[in-house]
Amino acid sequence: MDLRVVAALDNARWCGIVCDSHGLRSVTDTDTWSVARRSPPWYPDAVTLRPGIDGDALLTRIDAGPGASVKDSFADLDLTEHGFRVLFDAQWIHRPPVDPPVGTPLTPVTTPAGLAAWAAAHGGGELFRPALLDDPRVRILAHCDDSGAVAGGVIVSGDGVYGVSNLFAHTVDPAEIWLGLLATLPRVPLVGYEADPELAPALAAGFTRLGPLRVWLHD
Repeated sequence: MDLRVVAALDNARWCGIVCDSHGLRSVTDTDTWSVARRSPPWYPDAVTLRPGIDGDALLTRIDAGPGASVKDSFADLDLTEHGFRVLFDAQWIHRPPVDPPVGTPLTPVTTPAGLAAWAAAHGGGELFRPALLDDPRVRILAHCDDSGAVAGGVIVSGDGVYGVSNLFAHTVDPAEIWLGLLATLPRVPLVGYEADPELAPALAAGFTRLGPLRVWLHD
């Protein structure tokens, strides 16, 4: 199977989990993941799951007014005539289940208080709700110092792969967090996406590019 499709499916799964935690029902079919009401901040209203999706049909599935966003997983849509602009371009990435480089494993976040501290460090605040802790597909991981969580990320499992999301490292070297993540989940296939300049530490940790994606925003 095309690893870009695998990565897009995993990312859509995480988007659905976040929407569920906010009481928003999402729909997935062979073409697209989507949510009819506006998604939480930083999350798309739709994710394409294969190349060649019809943009007009996709937009009928969402509230396509100002504030809407679409994750164009194969960078093959043109939504400009609908009032959208390109918010950013990025690359899907993949790391096969090989021996990881040496790193210090990250710490699982397992309590609402721990999640609140992690979310504050991340910058997402109320976006990350305690319901995430109850989902067996989700692992929230932190790098801590004496003040608590200062870096970390999220791992989402499904369909034989593990998706990396929301990796942040505001006060430490991002390379340290990528190595810590690999030490936490050694020898498993990993997918995700990153945009410059955050892409470089992932590539240095052994990930490779799979292909481009694009996020569109209706201002």
